[in-house]
Amino acid sequence: MNVVDATSTSSVTTSDDTLPDSPQGTTGAAALVIGGAACLSASAMFVKLADISAGAAAFLRCAVALVALVPLLAHEVWRKGWLARPLQGYAVIAGVFLGADYVMWTMSILDVGAAVATVLINVQVIAFPLLARVFGGTAISRRFVFTIPVMLAGIALASGAFERGSESGNPVRGAVLGVAAGVAYAVYLYLNRASGERSPRHVVTPICISTGAAAATAGLISLFTTGLSLSISPVSWGWVVALALLGQVAAWLLISTGTPRLAPNTSAALLLLQPVMAIGFGLVILRETPSASQLVGCVIVIAAVWFSHRTPRPAGRNHS
Repeated sequence: MNVVDATSTSSVTTSDDTLPDSPQGTTGAAALVIGGAACLSASAMFVKLADISAGAAAFLRCAVALVALVPLLAHEVWRKGWLARPLQGYAVIAGVFLGADYVMWTMSILDVGAAVATVLINVQVIAFPLLARVFGGTAISRRFVFTIPVMLAGIALASGAFERGSESGNPVRGAVLGVAAGVAYAVYLYLNRASGERSPRHVVTPICISTGAAAATAGLISLFTTGLSLSISPVSWGWVVALALLGQVAAWLLISTGTPRLAPNTSAALLLLQPVMAIGFGLVILRETPSASQLVGCVIVIAAVWFSHRTPRPAGRNHS
């Protein structure tokens, strides 16, 4: 299956930060992606407060989200018609990868700890632009390539990966699952962006379809791995609802609206703010205290994202 034939994609020649929209448009799109990353960053906090199994969290965040997404889907279909059948297929495949991502990432946490797992899943910052380059011919800026090592080093510091070792005796399996989760995450982002490029008027429909596929995938995988116990307390259900509405519905609607208007490398870089903002939520709400090196890592990530995203001044202009 040809994943996408690069409708409305950029030139294959490498340029310095060429974006597929006006500066004003990309600023608004970047704000949407950052807002979505903020919603995703709260997910870890909600999972922690819910205190349920990894499999149940992965399944329920998608299943409960459908309660809100299905009415929105019906409204969008009534106003704009059905999403084209090939794009429905993209959404299903994207959802399968997203569901696998959720389960593999939570399982990797058990093997290598949350810190290292956070670093591993962010291989999406490399995989997402590469998918767009290989399948869509979208250019990757030199500035972004140069800042990738800095971004990953900042994420490693921010996660605390250098401060503590593995929390389990199976680091190899955890590393494989973490990297695989990051690649699956990148595939979801790429297919979601491809759908948004081809049919920008449909935002809810691909999210709803992929969320349903993710729920089915996460539920099936969890049955054979972590287990899928749905017997949880009313308080836990409250946090699950918050996880579904913010970490799934709001997050992906915002990201899906913004990413088609941004270069893939820019979207990937902005999504690196997610673990940084998660530290902020932990500090303010959970009263967790980040170390000095974690704070330094946050500053490095923010600076690297800003540098890789900024538009250089036109050559030859005289600045006083």
